[in-house]
Amino acid sequence: MVNPLNAEGANPFEIAQEAANQIAKISGIANHDIALTLGSGWAKAADLIGETVSEIPGSEIIGFSKPAVVGHVGTIRSIRLPNGKHALVIGARTHFYENHGVRSVVHSVRTAAATGAKTMILTNGAGGIKPAWAGGAAVLISDHINLTGHSPLRGGPNFIDMTNVYSPRIREIFRRSAKALGVNLHEGVYVAMQGPQFETPAEIRMAQTLGADAVGMSTVHEATKARFLGLEVAGFSCLTNWGAGLSSAELAHEDVTAVGRQAAGQMVELLLHALPEI
Repeated sequence: MVNPLNAEGANPFEIAQEAANQIAKISGIANHDIALTLGSGWAKAADLIGETVSEIPGSEIIGFSKPAVVGHVGTIRSIRLPNGKHALVIGARTHFYENHGVRSVVHSVRTAAATGAKTMILTNGAGGIKPAWAGGAAVLISDHINLTGHSPLRGGPNFIDMTNVYSPRIREIFRRSAKALGVNLHEGVYVAMQGPQFETPAEIRMAQTLGADAVGMSTVHEATKARFLGLEVAGFSCLTNWGAGLSSAELAHEDVTAVGRQAAGQMVELLLHALPEI
């Protein structure tokens, strides 16, 4: 079955609005305040941040697909947070390497905006390339480097300022929360590669030279699109493995998701503490 986003003449914003309408009808929630996209190993967060009002298989909402990656739950949840706000929790993430096109990758962002969300929190499992940072560490993304060779804004003169893609205001909230909780929160630059293969040691050395601190295969397209749509963006990486060449262990996706699950408790604690201020 062809994804309607890839149909000739498709309007991605109209499809996102239809998706938002479907979510509102099924969940009974007319508007969501915050959207949270879950990366590899982050699924536990949806169970802990609030009361689940509805949980919808992503494949039942127009434009979304079944997850192709172990560690992604493939659902879209409406969650009532302790402060009464509603979060749209997106476990049905599409990665660029799945070959559905960047339009499908950022469909979740367009849909979140159509549901009324003003804030987008993006999470991922990433490779650590800074030797001083331990595996399982939380990294607040301060900036990113897009090495995928693609942009979700192609197709027009969509010139936007990218100086503060990751909201300084929200980053400060998370810093305060980390300090209050005694969580060792790092802050750094995330670099995205196309994947799906893990990076080579030479590519990791290149990323280090460019100033990156974590490497992965997601987030940058979503953050760029969210910025374009006027959403306030925050990003988190959980360092689930060392970059190639920095340890003797071979890289495997199963290990990535396992470390992510182990570190989830601390990440959720941080989210819960910060969300009331966001």
